[in-house]
Amino acid sequence: MAKTKESLRDLSDTELLDQLASAKEELFNLRFQHVTGQLDNTARLGVVRKQVARVNTELREREIAAAESLAADEETV
Repeated sequence: MAKTKESLRDLSDTELLDQLASAKEELFNLRFQHVTGQLDNTARLGVVRKQVARVNTELREREIAAAESLAADEETV
């Protein structure tokens, strides 16, 4: 799991958003297959759901860091 976190940290914001979009699309397709009874590997649902959560977490961490740096810059001015 640490390898995944570090690889997410190395990506740019646009790459993270692209990865999030593709993971959400895959999750939708997996859910659809599960409901229709076509999904063989149900464990993949959890893996993809966690992948979406990891990407969202990284994006949120960056958002918070940017807001904090902006607030720090405004305090010094």
